[in-house]
Amino acid sequence: MSVIRTENLTRTYIVGSSTVNALRGVDIEVVTGEFVALMGPSGSGKSTMMHLLGCLDTPTAGRYFLEKRDVSTLSKDERARVRNNRIGFIFQTFNLLPRLSALENVELPLLYGRHGADVNQRASEALKRVGLMQRAQHRPNELSGGERQRVAIARALVTNPALILADEPTGNLDSKTGADIMALLVELCAEGRTILMVTHDANVAAHAGRILLMQDGEIVNGEHVDVAA
Repeated sequence: MSVIRTENLTRTYIVGSSTVNALRGVDIEVVTGEFVALMGPSGSGKSTMMHLLGCLDTPTAGRYFLEKRDVSTLSKDERARVRNNRIGFIFQTFNLLPRLSALENVELPLLYGRHGADVNQRASEALKRVGLMQRAQHRPNELSGGERQRVAIARALVTNPALILADEPTGNLDSKTGADIMALLVELCAEGRTILMVTHDANVAAHAGRILLMQDGEIVNGEHVDVAA
């Protein structure tokens, strides 16, 4: 099943007296269980694409279907509900709340979305899946960078989203820890998770099953690669 499908996705910004064409009619499709890497130089449109796919912004023209639902024209509140229920985010800077424990950080999407009474159990299961249940009561400043990113991955998984968007997930990690995080993402994909990852690192992108290259607001190729072990 198609998880992401875009038709002529376009985003134009007005900056002073100038018009910036950040996206120029992008057509992509990502199906269930795919791991896709989005690469490109600075200014190529990767961040704009991520914002649109994450329902953080709306296109100037074109359409975006998430699980066959046209989400490109939803209201701000409707987009927020889609983000909370159907999209999991993993950020380069982890974006954990420093005053909360690892478990409490993972619980947050469930609390915001009113996902029922089993919040603690579901958050605990997500932490266990990323191998971090033993650190559940530790705050972010008591965790290593790799552990913090695992908490962030657990938080992305806890609502059982249709799509995981990972924005430079290894950018703040050393090479060994980054390799461990990528191995975890590959495992999650093998379990059926759909992942779209933005990265500038070709070695990181090589873990994906497909690489999309952006340039000047357009997709210039879509290369299938073997998933790294």
